[in-house]
Amino acid sequence: MNEFKIGHISEFPERRGRVILFGEIELAMFKLSDGTVRAVENRCPHKNGKLSEGIVCDHHVYCPLHDWKIDLHDGLVQAPDDGCVETYPVLVDDNGNVILQVSGANSKVS
Repeated sequence: MNEFKIGHISEFPERRGRVILFGEIELAMFKLSDGTVRAVENRCPHKNGKLSEGIVCDHHVYCPLHDWKIDLHDGLVQAPDDGCVETYPVLVDDNGNVILQVSGANSKVS
């Protein structure tokens, strides 16, 4: 598993999306109200809405296009809608650094 330092926890506003480019993949990262950070691909499976622009409530993000509710823990779209987005493990180390974990990646984070 490769680890990439994305920034410091203080740079992530609570319940707001932050876009990270990882090679050709665009990720949406969110700091939840409990202080954890989650990363998901930045597109709703319905109509490719930018999840980074969605509203965060608890551990869900609502797609800004059609209000689909997506769980930030596992990427599952909540019923009655159907679908899933890719999730990526994130750690916050003892110094407050936000670390994105990606398996088998040789890409650059920007």
